[in-house]
Amino acid sequence: MDITTFVVAARNQALLYGDYSTYHSQLAKKLHNCRKKLGIITKNRGKFTNKSPVTAAQISENHEYLHLLLLTAERDWAQAMRYKAIHAADTKAITGRTRSHIISRLDKGARTANLLVKLLSDTSASDASPVDLLEARAYASMVQGATEFEKQHWESCVQSYATSRIIYTALAPAFKTDIIKDLIAETIDPSIRYAAYQNKIPRTMAIPTIARKAFPMSDKALVEQVDELDPNLLKQSGSDAQQGQVGAPNAPQTITWRSREVKIEDAAIALALAAAETATKALTDKLASGDAVLPKEMAAAYDDVLIASQDAADATKHAIDELKEEGVPQSDPRIQSLQITRTAVNYRMISWRIGRNRVLSGEHDGALLDSAPNTTRKSKKDASAHKTKTETPGRQIARLREKVVLYDSTLQSLETIGELPGVAMDEELNTKLEATTQYFQALKSLSLARSYSLIDESVNALVLTKHAFDQGQKSASVLASSAVTSSKTAPLDIEIRKDDVSFLQGLLQGELQRARAIVEIDNLRNKAGNKAAATTPLVQRLAEYPTGGVDLENLVAYPPKIEPIPVKPLFFDVAWNYIDYPGKAAASPAKATAAAQPEQAARAQKRGWFGFGGR
Repeated sequence: MDITTFVVAARNQALLYGDYSTYHSQLAKKLHNCRKKLGIITKNRGKFTNKSPVTAAQISENHEYLHLLLLTAERDWAQAMRYKAIHAADTKAITGRTRSHIISRLDKGARTANLLVKLLSDTSASDASPVDLLEARAYASMVQGATEFEKQHWESCVQSYATSRIIYTALAPAFKTDIIKDLIAETIDPSIRYAAYQNKIPRTMAIPTIARKAFPMSDKALVEQVDELDPNLLKQSGSDAQQGQVGAPNAPQTITWRSREVKIEDAAIALALAAAETATKALTDKLASGDAVLPKEMAAAYDDVLIASQDAADATKHAIDELKEEGVPQSDPRIQSLQITRTAVNYRMISWRIGRNRVLSGEHDGALLDSAPNTTRKSKKDASAHKTKTETPGRQIARLREKVVLYDSTLQSLETIGELPGVAMDEELNTKLEATTQYFQALKSLSLARSYSLIDESVNALVLTKHAFDQGQKSASVLASSAVTSSKTAPLDIEIRKDDVSFLQGLLQGELQRARAIVEIDNLRNKAGNKAAATTPLVQRLAEYPTGGVDLENLVAYPPKIEPIPVKPLFFDVAWNYIDYPGKAAASPAKATAAAQPEQAARAQKRGWFGFGGR
């Protein structure tokens, strides 16, 4: 009969592009069409007659009678949700006639849903399968839970929603889509959590455990039906009820932040922290085994820890938002404890993110020029050949650029830590964070200096190396006393090891001396070139700009020397007619006279201005 699919699909389709008012209008139209198909609609201007109630036999003959009951219950539920959404922005709680009307609509919808369960229970007449009966029971319990929620009968509300959750959990494997999972996560679980809080049930208890304890075990028929689908669902112990959640049996009860220990009162946070601890242990074991040898493989091992840490941070934020929506003031101890928990879990998450960047940077946080190996596996033969082959400057600059990006990401993460609640007032932590920032700024400046050195910009390289050395000295003065001493196989995080601090300090000192030596050599070369150019007279260097000024005592070479100069033979073509070269026959007087006549005629014509004028 697909009761759950029919209801959830109709809700999603309407609420995707509209609101509860749109859903209520659509349900009214669908209900009208359904009655028209069944022939029980009241004609226009016809006299209303009370229709006979739906029977189990009618449902067996035509499933439109099943849809008739579902649409009727859904219309009442949607109308109640519509009024509730309209008054959601009110500063005061919904009271008076509005609240009574909402409860009345939900109560009517619950009676219709329970009628459907009663009709389907007569399996001989309705031909309903056990799954159809369970779906109807789960839907009726969900509507009944919404009714008890508005009535503020919290114990009954938890029991109704728990019944719906247990049944839907047992039915989930039979559905190919995530309809059941979405319904539980978005509708049932938040209602159980809120009702359990109002019923004084501690937040440390997980929702599956609450649902199992609130499930009506006295209903033997329902228990048997659930056991047929999942025999272990109702037989789990308190710790096993959280099975499927990683590390749930060992969920921590407290969390420590800067010598302050607070109690974890939210089960979702405890489960997320347990998952993070399990992932951290798996990361430690993987790095200690030596299987992950390449930077990208080692960084990939951090992903599970980061995901679990992010889940813990999201769970903490969600718990704080829930309390704020309930009107709990900021000064409440529960809010204060959650704020401390939020700072602690976010600090851990950012710490692991920085550790992942450090792994990608290479050995000693990328302090060495060739510290980051290739990201692809090579055989021993290829690796030995690769060592002897020198990388091109372009490739080296590209790898340094990648390191700078990682350092920028780390510096941004350190800046984010300073924005966490309570960090700004912690002077000791701020001093350590500032020293860590200077440590990574020194590494970034060192990479930039090496880039300039590769393109023969020795002066810029010296300035950046000096800046890196100064930042390294400042960070070393703080980190030398607070840095941790750990094994090389331990996962990297925000804590800087002592050997990394001392290694960078010694490396920067050597790099600074090297950069100064290169600049001094370049200056000597430039002076030698300038001295050779200074012996040349200025008249021979007019095409060069005198950057060092003009030497007025070396304008020209004096005393002048006889030197060949280039001269263009302007009149050689004219002289050709008058010069007798060896091997050339002399011209006869007649030819010479004939050759001279055109020239004399031209001279006679070119008199005056432009050929005009007298003789």
